[in-house]
Amino acid sequence: MPSTEWWRGAAIYQVYVRSFADGNGDGTGDLAGVRSRLPYLAELGVDALWFTPWYLSPLADGGYDVADYRTIDPAFGSLHEAERLIAEAGDLGLRCIVDIVPNHVSDQHEWFKAALTAGPGSPERELFHFRPCSPEPPNDWVGEFGGVPWSRTEDGEWYLHLFAPEQPDLNWAHPKVRQEHEDVLRFWFERGAAGVRIDSAALLAKADGLPPMDPAQPHPFHDRPELHDIYRSWRRIADEYGAALIGEIWLPDAERFARYLRPDELHTAFNFDFLSRPWDPAQLWESIDLTLSTHAPVGAPATWVLANHDVTRTVTRYGRSDDTGFAFERKRFGVPTDLALGTRRARAAALLTLALPGSLYLYQGEELGLPEADIPRDRIQDPMHARSGGLDPGRDGCRVPLPWDGAPRRSWLPVPPGWSGYAAERQAGDPDSMLSLYRTALRLRRSFAEAGAGPLRRLRADEPGVLSFARACGQDGTTWICLVNFGPDDAELPGAAELVLASGPLAPGGRVPRDTAVWLRA
Repeated sequence: MPSTEWWRGAAIYQVYVRSFADGNGDGTGDLAGVRSRLPYLAELGVDALWFTPWYLSPLADGGYDVADYRTIDPAFGSLHEAERLIAEAGDLGLRCIVDIVPNHVSDQHEWFKAALTAGPGSPERELFHFRPCSPEPPNDWVGEFGGVPWSRTEDGEWYLHLFAPEQPDLNWAHPKVRQEHEDVLRFWFERGAAGVRIDSAALLAKADGLPPMDPAQPHPFHDRPELHDIYRSWRRIADEYGAALIGEIWLPDAERFARYLRPDELHTAFNFDFLSRPWDPAQLWESIDLTLSTHAPVGAPATWVLANHDVTRTVTRYGRSDDTGFAFERKRFGVPTDLALGTRRARAAALLTLALPGSLYLYQGEELGLPEADIPRDRIQDPMHARSGGLDPGRDGCRVPLPWDGAPRRSWLPVPPGWSGYAAERQAGDPDSMLSLYRTALRLRRSFAEAGAGPLRRLRADEPGVLSFARACGQDGTTWICLVNFGPDDAELPGAAELVLASGPLAPGGRVPRDTAVWLRA
């Protein structure tokens, strides 16, 4: 893989700064903490780091309510420290990706404060979606957090916010909005950022006039055709710097999803279909096949992710008896799970995901096997909980600070009792730990990639409980095989293959037990 196309096969680690590592002991993760753990990340074997928003923010939505893209939030550090972090990471061979949230800004952003001061009909309000005073909201849209996505100002006008009221939507039909975001891209590319992750990338553009929902018409704010011109403009800027654009795009239509990945638009986009599937070989293979066939016509690499800062932790999800998939509308309190079963499946899923062609996203703490934390209701901060009327537990359970050495410390979210066993320092010395599995697998994945691992070829498709595939490596005829056993009976290993790595102990006779994955070389 040429270095200029590093994003095609990179292993990218997601850093949720607020919960990654606390450098000053105030209970909140910060850039000093990240810098102190860069050797850990380099040893883990990832190629790049994606930082969730670290900008100035009131934190009404975990930093996705940005008040100023050119200022680091003081809780995290300073712009100078961010520049040092990017440089130090680069010295260790780690590229850095920053997060941009173009659909909206914070209600504390200078633009929105000026719009409120200027009043109805002002040019300042044209940067947002304001509508005149009326008894009812201007349309029947439903927000991304549920509920009515309209709020009133003190002068009676309504403004649109697809997320929380503290996150007013920008008007992307206004040239100043487009210019500002292009300037922000250049600002961070000039400081060494190797890429940009684009939050809610399919929501920016709105239909003219903000019409009511009509099933017979294109959706008024999802996947609008105007978006593609925006991203073509961004691609030209990214190409000047050799940087990558990565979209967060939740779309059920695979063909429409692929349009964002045409050669003059985004480089890659998150594969939420794979993340959402249950622990089932037919379902996962269907997603793998669909993903690869969708990306192939536009020449874009597939991406694979098991978890992120918005979804239930893999160990918890895969330990459930009934629903091991993921959907926001199904999140509820108190769903029972078997953590031992979930851990076994999460280890197997790690090897499955790492063997697939394309790039990989690894959310912090997955390499430690962290489960979802149960946050007391009075400590929940995520606005999804409040906007759901208290039904949805929110996303804080996957955002709990990482346990580094197991020692108790103050933290902005409560760390569950018993998490000391997951501590990175304890796992580092255990060859059977989740951390050791990830370190070994990432190292082997890189060696296979350097050997020229090729396209995927399915094996043993007639065995319903087995998901297996092979990838040719280099010119010497070596083949890399991944086999995952989902069935109740132990699975046979191929006779002429050498075992390279297993997610758990093998059964007598070298057979593969249920919920276990192996890598083989043939």
